[in-house]
Amino acid sequence: MRIAVLADIHGNVLALDAVLDDLGRRGGADLVVNLGDCVSGPLWPRETMQRLEALGLPTVRGNHDRRVAEDPADENMWPSDRYAQERLTPARRQALFALPLTLEIAPGIVAFHARPDHDEKYLADAIVDGQLVRAPLSTIRRRLKSLDPACRIALCGHSHRSELIRIPGGPVVFNPGSVGCPAYADDTPPAHVSEQGAPHARYGIVESGARGRPDRFEAIAVDYDHEAAAKQAEQAGRPEWAHALRTGFMKD
Repeated sequence: MRIAVLADIHGNVLALDAVLDDLGRRGGADLVVNLGDCVSGPLWPRETMQRLEALGLPTVRGNHDRRVAEDPADENMWPSDRYAQERLTPARRQALFALPLTLEIAPGIVAFHARPDHDEKYLADAIVDGQLVRAPLSTIRRRLKSLDPACRIALCGHSHRSELIRIPGGPVVFNPGSVGCPAYADDTPPAHVSEQGAPHARYGIVESGARGRPDRFEAIAVDYDHEAAAKQAEQAGRPEWAHALRTGFMKD
């Protein structure tokens, strides 16, 4: 079974289209799964939602999907969530909130956004000196405790960092990186940044082995018109997003 894995689109419909075009050139997939955080960001939330509705992908709920749907539009709301919330109908916001926290998309293959039991806590990451780095193996094991022992592949997003980790005696954890947001800053204590280091749109392909053949994992970076996305962020009054979209880094 060949599975394409998308995560953290964040309203970047240009990046999403580039990823889907690249997947088509590679022969497509038996299944495409979306790991959430679909629309939050100063880009094209309505257009992205329309595209995803047409695709009908199996999708799990990200923390920003929940926040766009449920957070009150006050001074405490994150600007990217407010931008998306203002541009989505109540029915579309409710559809985001109704997404499941986890999905078993094939026998032994489980999809979730951040952790299997939480949509906003990191799974494979720790915060060190204001940067995301890989967490110790013992920490990752503990964070996976709620996962069904029968799971052999865990697909996750949230950190926007591509990761492939084989847990001894446990599942393989695969994060394809972010389709539409190559860097971000989070001021929730402890404040930190995540930086992919390049503006490319990221996604992954998993080939689930059969008859004793090993599983295969591929992390893919696709060039696209990130300058157009950066200009859209600037028009929305978000220069820090524009810098991240152009470079894959946050401004010092």
